[in-house]
Amino acid sequence: MNYWNKIILGQYGAALEMLRRAVEACPDKLWSDSDRDPQFWYLPYHTLFFADYYLSDSPDGFSPPEPFTLDELDPRRIIPDKPFTKEEIFRYIVHCRKKSRERVGGMTEERAQETSSFLQGDISNGELQIYNLRHIQHHAAQLNLILRQEIDSAPRWVRSA
Repeated sequence: MNYWNKIILGQYGAALEMLRRAVEACPDKLWSDSDRDPQFWYLPYHTLFFADYYLSDSPDGFSPPEPFTLDELDPRRIIPDKPFTKEEIFRYIVHCRKKSRERVGGMTEERAQETSSFLQGDISNGELQIYNLRHIQHHAAQLNLILRQEIDSAPRWVRSA
């Protein structure tokens, strides 16, 4: 594994750990508070769905692990009928960590420079991974902001993992 693979993997680990800590810190009452739109649980689900999606070789044949479905790709923004549990989200984080190690850990410089089949082909495979990291961190920060506003506490920054 080269230098870039290692540092990008370290940042994937850190971003996913920040997401995990936000989920862990969320009180049960806030997790599925129906007065919030979107509800807290939906944000880590959405984040992990797209992390998983963009860590795939291509959009064709992508399938998230159960109990998750492809509804998140529907342009009508179909929200699942019931909240996913923290345990389901924790398992999805583990799945995405493993997938990041496989995808990024094995990415060659040649593969990183190839045009991705995601995002209308306007991005290289390497840049797609940076884009994906930014998306994970954006929502981890959003969850931390909600936690600060609601319980005056949020997990600390994770530098690398």
